[in-house]
Amino acid sequence: MRGAAPDLDALVGWEHRGINCTPAGAPPLARLAGIQKFVKGFYRAGDGRALGYNCPVVQNALDGRWQTRPSDAAPKRFGFYTVAPVDPTSRDNAYLHAFLLDYGKGGNPALDPSRGLRDYLVQLDAERWLGKAYYAAGPARIPVGFFVLERWRRGPAQPPRREPA
Repeated sequence: MRGAAPDLDALVGWEHRGINCTPAGAPPLARLAGIQKFVKGFYRAGDGRALGYNCPVVQNALDGRWQTRPSDAAPKRFGFYTVAPVDPTSRDNAYLHAFLLDYGKGGNPALDPSRGLRDYLVQLDAERWLGKAYYAAGPARIPVGFFVLERWRRGPAQPPRREPA
């Protein structure tokens, strides 16, 4: 609730290493699904919109090296989302000072379960962000957990290529 609205220019053009967490530690589902550690990237589309994606990483120790899969040279990019300030008139308006990462508008395949994700993102400081994830099931919004992002490395110079479904 005390986080600031994100500086979009601090996100776009970068990949951020992330950890899914709850107040009690790592969410069991994140550990079982192999997504406790991940990478989120942010970029601008040709039309100026801010968009993003996820990359899977090797699930080693939390303080271990972040290594994208299948490789750092050619990471898989999936779970695409739009990035925009929260619209107070929309269904997804829980945190008006946040940005909404909306996977339902990210162009993901129709049967991709990531389409239900809605992440609210606030900025903690110049290098770190806090997110709260929900899953959209019809009109319901089910809390999934929290995640922390830290700026990691420059993103690709060109918008990422989408992998075939």
